[in-house]
Amino acid sequence: MNEIQSVVIEYLPVVLFLGFALILCLVLLLASAVLAPSKPDPEKLSAYECGFEAFDDARLKFDVRFYLVAILFIIFDLEVAFLFPWAVSLGEIGLLGFWSMVVFLGVLTVGFVYEWRSGALEWE
Repeated sequence: MNEIQSVVIEYLPVVLFLGFALILCLVLLLASAVLAPSKPDPEKLSAYECGFEAFDDARLKFDVRFYLVAILFIIFDLEVAFLFPWAVSLGEIGLLGFWSMVVFLGVLTVGFVYEWRSGALEWE
């Protein structure tokens, strides 16, 4: 029984912290619901999508440039996600790890230059 009590005592600060966080969240949500001004109008309630009016029909085609920009964002987002652990462990992975990342960045740069030269980033 003594072992169970020591485990409970060790986790008591975590439980108290989670309880305090839950209470604080509920208080802030209730305060914002009570104190925030609510004056909805048709302009505020209208759907906003990419800076232009929403389509009448959801099956209309989007311009392919939306997808190209999204793909570019994903590529460079992944690049940054790979760069942080690489930079942290660079001293341990040595020269092979360095040149592997140089090749990786080179492939991404070639893809970016191709998109740039083909005019995919031109927005008219």
